[in-house]
Amino acid sequence: MLMRDKAAVEAGELTLTFRRWRRPQVVAGRLYRTVVGRLAIDSVEVVPARAITRADAVRAGYPSVAALLRELPGEETLPIHRIAFHLHDGPDERDQLAHDDDLAPADVEAITRRLDRLDRASAIGPWTRQTLELIAAHPERRAPDLAAMVGRERDPFKLDVRKLKGLGLTLSFPVGYRVSPRGEAYLAHLAATRGPS
Repeated sequence: MLMRDKAAVEAGELTLTFRRWRRPQVVAGRLYRTVVGRLAIDSVEVVPARAITRADAVRAGYPSVAALLRELPGEETLPIHRIAFHLHDGPDERDQLAHDDDLAPADVEAITRRLDRLDRASAIGPWTRQTLELIAAHPERRAPDLAAMVGRERDPFKLDVRKLKGLGLTLSFPVGYRVSPRGEAYLAHLAATRGPS
């Protein structure tokens, strides 16, 4: 799905997509963030090419079944998945989470576990707390500048900040980032735990 499809998705004209996948890459009932917005998946099913109708093709943004099959991404030997979806216009749970700064001890423990897991999985070693503190010290600073301050490349750095945003700990701005109210509460807990330096 491309950004040019956004108007059709918003208008409810584009409600189907087709993909050649070895196995399903989305799950019915879940929300997925895409370039056109958050999509709610209504159904996912494997269909033979002959079962795709012209109405299906139109709902997927194509004038005909032939045009859809011609542009269908993926290897031709893979099964065709028919994915029905709609634009989800409800509140973004990440934004709600980011502004929830009333952290109970269980919340702090859960955040700590998630950050520890990210640190353990990283090829560069622990980075989560350092990145939060860097953003707190330099709000709305360009991502390349922040990455350079810690000797990292821009794109992997931005990907890691997205992981923090997914936990509700950072907010994105047209330029740079800020630590969210939730992130600030977590950093305050860390500072209190460390005690005076």
